[in-house]
Amino acid sequence: MVAILFDTFTVPYVVNVAFEVLTWLVIARVILSWVRHDPRQTLIKFIYDVTEPIMAPFRRLVPSVGGIDFSPLLVILVIEMVRKLVVETLVTFMG
Repeated sequence: MVAILFDTFTVPYVVNVAFEVLTWLVIARVILSWVRHDPRQTLIKFIYDVTEPIMAPFRRLVPSVGGIDFSPLLVILVIEMVRKLVVETLVTFMG
């Protein structure tokens, strides 16, 4: 993760936190895939509803290898690259 200092609640800070939350939601989804859970439970449904639109295209690009889905790893890498690009651009233009 990129360590950038922000004033609390500036636009770059809020965008950075949003990307970090998204990354943690993807990690939570990976952990959920390893344990039994009730997909109708509100928090679990929220995690799946937020992450599925992002993960579905990557799942089509990266086939499972031996039953292991590597698409979350690619999703996290892309999220981090986009986060860094967006946040650094905001910091540059917002001064």
